[in-house]
Amino acid sequence: MSHGISPVLRRGLTATCAAGFVLAGAGTAAAHVSVSAPDAEPGHGAVATFSVPTESDNAATTSVRITVPEFSTARTEPVPGWTAKIDRNGKDQVTAVTWTANPGSTGIRPGEFQRFAVSLGPFPESDSVAFPAEQTYSDGTVVRWNETGDHDSVEHPAPVVTLTGAEAAHGTHGDEASAAPADNGGDTTARWLGGLGLALGALALGAGVGAVVRSRR
Repeated sequence: MSHGISPVLRRGLTATCAAGFVLAGAGTAAAHVSVSAPDAEPGHGAVATFSVPTESDNAATTSVRITVPEFSTARTEPVPGWTAKIDRNGKDQVTAVTWTANPGSTGIRPGEFQRFAVSLGPFPESDSVAFPAEQTYSDGTVVRWNETGDHDSVEHPAPVVTLTGAEAAHGTHGDEASAAPADNGGDTTARWLGGLGLALGALALGAGVGAVVRSRR
């Protein structure tokens, strides 16, 4: 009697491996700077939380600069190991917020992400607000998240907040800002598909094991 892997068991192992690749791809696709501000509405202030993942395998994120559309006020939430700086124009309007890792800090290492929160206001009379971001790595690489349009078709989409009550739809990354934290929204579908793949792989693997046991009897 042959002791090789049965075709059913082989298919189960293949499905399990494929599901792993789906999950890995989901993590890569979701690696972008995004923003969440579920309470943001025109004419009022709200807390915007930026989620910043490190995409590099060899360098850490050491600085994040967010351009804002001339808010009157800005108050940053303290982040251990980081220093925040608020830029203003000649009219005393906030134009940018920059978080920089302190000397000796590891920054955001590969495989990690960090949240940065800032209270901004008032939000403009608009359906949505874009926050172009500039991410700097420890090796000197600078990634600019400033592309607009369909977020599924651009490589470096700008973080977008859809304001409460806005009727226009603004793509996946803008919608997640009004529905859920940024790091839990954009990749929900990919994670669901990955979980389904794992479940199917486990069922196929179980069927294969059962077939091997029955054949040996």
